[in-house]
Formats: sequence, C-alpha cells, structure tokens
Amino acid sequence: MPDPKFADRHDAGRQLARRLGGYARRDDVTVLGLPRGGLPVADEVARELAAPLDVFLVRKLGVPVHPELAMGAIAEGGVEVLDERLIRDLGVPMSEVHEVAARQRHELQRQSTLYRAGRPAAPLAGRMVILIDDGLATGSTMHAAVLALRQHAPSRVIVAVPVGSREAVERLAAMADEVVCLSTPSAFFAVGQWYDDFRQTNDDEVGDILATSARRAGPATTETSGRECG
Repeated sequence: MPDPKFADRHDAGRQLARRLGGYARRDDVTVLGLPRGGLPVADEVARELAAPLDVFLVRKLGVPVHPELAMGAIAEGGVEVLDERLIRDLGVPMSEVHEVAARQRHELQRQSTLYRAGRPAAPLAGRMVILIDDGLATGSTMHAAVLALRQHAPSRVIVAVPVGSREAVERLAAMADEVVCLSTPSAFFAVGQWYDDFRQTNDDEVGDILATSARRAGPATTETSGRECG
C-alpha cells in the first residue's frame, strides 16, 4: 500500500487532531506551531482540541551553499543546535556558521514582533505542550524547539507531525515525552513530497492565524475522538 499524502496543511492538521483526541478539552494543554508551515497544521489541531494556540519561534541554520540543507537550528531562549558532523564533513568554517546564526537570530526577533503583535507569549510552565510542524526531515529544527521548550518547564512535551523520516522520528522520541507521527514513509526525501499543495506559508497568513485564534471565544464545536500514538 502506498504511503498516504495530504491535500494541504489544513487537511494534515485535521487528520493529526484525530490522533490527538485524548488531549481534547483539557485545561492544561497548549498547542504550539513552528513557523511558518507548522501554523496551519497547529491551527486545525488547536481548533479540534479546543486548546490555546501560539507560535514557537525556531529557525533552521542552512548550509551557506545549500540553504535547504540544515546544519543546525536556533530557537527562542538562546538555544542553538549544531550538526557538528555535517559541518565538519562539508568543511563549513565556524565563522560562516556564526554569520548564519546571527542572521537567523535577527529573523527570530522580527518574527516575534510581527506575529505576536504585542500579545504576550502563552504561559507554558506546568502545561502539556503539543509542538507541531508540517513534517520532519532531519529533525534539527524540532530538536532545537524541544530543547528551548524544556526551559519553560512544561509538564509534558508532545511532538506531533503529519509525516516524518524514520530517523528524525526516532531522534525526537529520545527527547520528547511523546512523538505522534501519522506517516513515516520508507522512501523519504522531503516533507513537500507528501502534500498535494505545499505552497509556502507567508508571514501574513501566520499573523492572521494567530490573531484569529486570539479572538476565538468559547469551546470548539466539533467533537473529536481518537487515540494517542507514540
């Protein structure tokens, strides 16, 4: 049987929410989306679970000559994760690594100002936090996010994605309290190959999702059911 594909990120989020049904309508759950592609997925999950939604800022550090290849990532809280073996194997000078990291720190600050529009970050201490992206390739971005999130002392960290490489899922399973992944295809090359529509999510869309979520009042009207999957 072929591995499933998702129509778009919203479809993926609705399917993911069904697997997270055990967390629905609890008063101690917060959903966080990684920008930018994780926000449409996280929005659907937050709606279905009737949970608050926020963004958790993390930036991939791309190899200078191949920006799509992650040599590490940085996240809120000053966390930096480097793939030292990859950096060494590719011969990337540490001076260039530091330059890329400096640019991405500036982008983190820009995103924080733009996306939150003066709203405070969601309180995370003592809460069950579901950390969502649209997929896991190397897992370095999510790795940084989990490390940064631990600094906020949540009671539980659940990494949830529609699709991911087996290697990345196994890596995150050693860090998070739970990993929920709907599909781990054996032939995995890129997250986008598992979506019919994988158009880039832009800053305006992220801002609109967060503003709408902030205005959302009352419990969600859609009942969810499902089971946890580690």
